[in-house]
Amino acid sequence: MDLLKERIKSEYKVKEGNVIKVDSFLNHQIDVELLNEMGKEFQRRFKDVEIDKIVTAETSGIAIATIVAQHFRVPMVYARKRESQNLSEDKYSTDVYSYTQNKTYKMMISKEYLKEGERVLIIDDFLANGRAISGLLDLVHEAKATLVGVGVAIEKGFQVGGQALRDEGVKLESLAIIDEIVDGELRFR
Repeated sequence: MDLLKERIKSEYKVKEGNVIKVDSFLNHQIDVELLNEMGKEFQRRFKDVEIDKIVTAETSGIAIATIVAQHFRVPMVYARKRESQNLSEDKYSTDVYSYTQNKTYKMMISKEYLKEGERVLIIDDFLANGRAISGLLDLVHEAKATLVGVGVAIEKGFQVGGQALRDEGVKLESLAIIDEIVDGELRFR
């Protein structure tokens, strides 16, 4: 998606460990018009797939997943990373390691909001090693729901997550794929 690639090129920063910061428009401050165009693009790419629910991870995936859910006119549910009095004790749960936070945390979805047989599209902001999405896949499988695909805004193509999903036969749509970072400069596919 050229619009997203151009925005990344104009505003990104690379931090230690090849962490790409795009928080000025995607996952801290949100450019709603850009997200709306991204939602339209995901709807176009998954137009032939019947979807009952959009699933994402707390926190950074929520904004984009909400817009995508609006375009598909289906509910969005996010996996919580922290226990809450509002979260049902009857829940699906899995452990996920976060590279950017350097810790393992639980992802949880109430069984009330993810049901057997629902057709699920996972949406997230980034795909690198694929641990967060693998955690979401665990929750979808635990619910006996059906994964229809995964959509990510930005894929780090030089890391293993995208290829691992493709090797498993997952329909993966990435709006921007960064193939490498050379001296702090991004190179796109």
